Amino acid sequence: MRKLFIRFLWIALVLIVGISLMAFVAIWKGWVGYMPEMADIMNPLDRSATQVYSSDGIVMGTWSANHENRIIIPYSKLSPHLVHALVSTEDERFYDHSGIDFVALGRAVVKRGIFRQESAGGGSTITQQLAKQLYSSVAHSSLERLFQKPVEWVIAVKLERNFTKEEIIALYLNKFNFLHNADGIKTAANTYFNKEPKDLTVCEAATLIGLCKNPALFNPVRFPERSKERRDVVLGQMRKAGFLSAEEYRACRAEPLKLNFHRIDHKDGTATYFREFLRQYMMAKRPDRDDYPSWNQNQYVFDSIAWVSDPLYGWCNKNFKSDGKPYNVYTDGLKVYTTIDSRMQQYAEEAVYAHVARFLQPKFSAENRRKPNAPFTDKLTAKEVRQILNRSMNQSERYRAMKAAGASDEEIRTAFRTRTPMTVFTYHGEIDTTMTPLDSIRYYKSFLRAGFMSMDPKDGYVKAYVGGLDYNHFMYDMVMGGRRQVGSTIKPFLYSLAMENGFSPCDLAPNVQRTYIVAGKPWTPRNTSRRRYGSMVTLKWGLAQSNNWISAYLMSQLNPQQFVSLLHEFGINNPDIHASMSLCLGPCDVSVGEMVSAYTTFANNGIRCAPLFVSRIEDNEGNIIAKFQPRMNEVISSQSCYKMLEELMAVVDEGTAGRLRHRFNFTGQIGGKTGTTNRNSDAWFVGFTPQLVSGCWVGGEDRDIHFDSMSMGQGATMALPIWALYMQKVYKDASLPYNENAVFDIPEDFNACAKDETSVDLNGIDEVYE
Repeated sequence: MRKLFIRFLWIALVLIVGISLMAFVAIWKGWVGYMPEMADIMNPLDRSATQVYSSDGIVMGTWSANHENRIIIPYSKLSPHLVHALVSTEDERFYDHSGIDFVALGRAVVKRGIFRQESAGGGSTITQQLAKQLYSSVAHSSLERLFQKPVEWVIAVKLERNFTKEEIIALYLNKFNFLHNADGIKTAANTYFNKEPKDLTVCEAATLIGLCKNPALFNPVRFPERSKERRDVVLGQMRKAGFLSAEEYRACRAEPLKLNFHRIDHKDGTATYFREFLRQYMMAKRPDRDDYPSWNQNQYVFDSIAWVSDPLYGWCNKNFKSDGKPYNVYTDGLKVYTTIDSRMQQYAEEAVYAHVARFLQPKFSAENRRKPNAPFTDKLTAKEVRQILNRSMNQSERYRAMKAAGASDEEIRTAFRTRTPMTVFTYHGEIDTTMTPLDSIRYYKSFLRAGFMSMDPKDGYVKAYVGGLDYNHFMYDMVMGGRRQVGSTIKPFLYSLAMENGFSPCDLAPNVQRTYIVAGKPWTPRNTSRRRYGSMVTLKWGLAQSNNWISAYLMSQLNPQQFVSLLHEFGINNPDIHASMSLCLGPCDVSVGEMVSAYTTFANNGIRCAPLFVSRIEDNEGNIIAKFQPRMNEVISSQSCYKMLEELMAVVDEGTAGRLRHRFNFTGQIGGKTGTTNRNSDAWFVGFTPQLVSGCWVGGEDRDIHFDSMSMGQGATMALPIWALYMQKVYKDASLPYNENAVFDIPEDFNACAKDETSVDLNGIDEVYE
């Protein structure tokens, strides 16, 4: 009987081993259960996410289907304390097994499975846990989880065969979700301690590794005491494994839990507005007029032009993979190499924030305290303010949600006028308060907005792109998305038309107010200054002083339709631009991106360069699948360009942008133009050096939100200092190839005042005086 029993045990053992081997082979071959392709196992981490790089090699962010905020780092950038804490706590025989720790597995089966000891520890190795993270879905029952285990064992063995131990640890830590949108160890170290992973102390590393057991249970933000207890357990395991001495262990245990916590969102990071613009730009579909509401048909025109003229616009839907499907930035693991320089981007963001948030906003808020209609101008009536707020209410997400839920207009209005607890933005951090949703709309409108872009005039590379001050709260992009009246920044284009028609900077015009008959009606432009009134002044002086009377007079001598055509050549695509006398004062809406691109004409010998956002795109194997070249067109002749340089440098040397010299102490050659629209609604400055063209707009969300005083509301006060602060930082950075002493490429023998056969005499032309 005893022999029979022993024989039965051997047969059972052989059957179990045989069945296990057969099951193992079946799983390995993919005959049973899910087994990922070998290519996926060889590239297991974020193969589907697209990475966005700056021109200097910095990963600015990723695009993924689940919007993970993950940045991958190699093993060499991990703190040794992280590695020691992980191995000693999660897998003490990690370096001795090949994916499955049979000792730990047997212990877990006996102690947990048979004796039900909860403290017996688990049998999963780090490699098995990685396999679970990568390939196992959430199990909905114990039975489903039981069937997942053998698959994970096989995947773990395959991972061990294809990766070194160091690579597996890096993969594990890069994949793990540490909560609070901290995907991966790099983001986690920054979120909890504001550090890089390689700089973590023993206690900090132990705290993060403690989360690996159960991040929700040991969350150091919500449960600091529980988290410290788990940290101390990890420290004890490190002491047991020999990674800490007894003295180090006692010192670490005595330390309180110290966090430097700040929540990170996938919207945060470098060039947030730019990355979001680029994502939408590349994923755009062929424009269909029916997809655009009647009030936004202009956008259909802009997008249609971009679809035809810009290879990057809609690139994913214009280009196809080997299987015939279009590319997708969420699933194809692309690498997008942008033209953004991370250093210059940082300087631009700092300049915008320093001037708008720290200087302009406090002054604007102080002015609003005296306004009954704040933040709107006192020129509006209370009824007009209510109309604006109601329009904004109807466009809000809350309104659309309530409408979709079937709420009546009266119920919606009541809800918008009912005080409710909410968290609102301030430049000192979010605060909890109580206000009505309608008041919150008014509150957010009190913040000034800005847009800034900088690009290389020779190749179109966009070096910096700031669409606003805080993407989480003000998502509207004021570089390529927003369009506002350009005011006097349009005047260089008018003067360019004049130079093309034979005028010179030295030609004289009468500096007097005139009334012109336009379409049978009188039009009398105004001017902010009466300096040198009644005198004959040069065109150069007129542009330097941004004199409206000279611009209107010059417009009267030129063809308005020809001016519209030239604006299009400058890259200004607004279909609402109509040929008229008043066009010379800039009533048309233009984006910051278009204006900066247009001004490259003056720094590039009369040739405009379109913005170039991406230099190349690679697939997930590193193959280059797209390269992008500068797109240029000749706008004005080189002779006209030299004349315009003479005039635009005078704007800085002796005109409205003079504070660049006497306040910001720039000494090199600079051209530029300020711009201010009616009632100071929009403030502009576009400035350029021989190497960089940069432009800035500052204003309110609505045109009726602005400074009431010209001294604060003009472009020279609102926008120009941003350009100056940015350029100061750029010039101070010796690692950047920009030199303040660079000069424009103007021939030494060029005479800007020389007459040619097409020169026009402005004297003696009939006018209609006021």
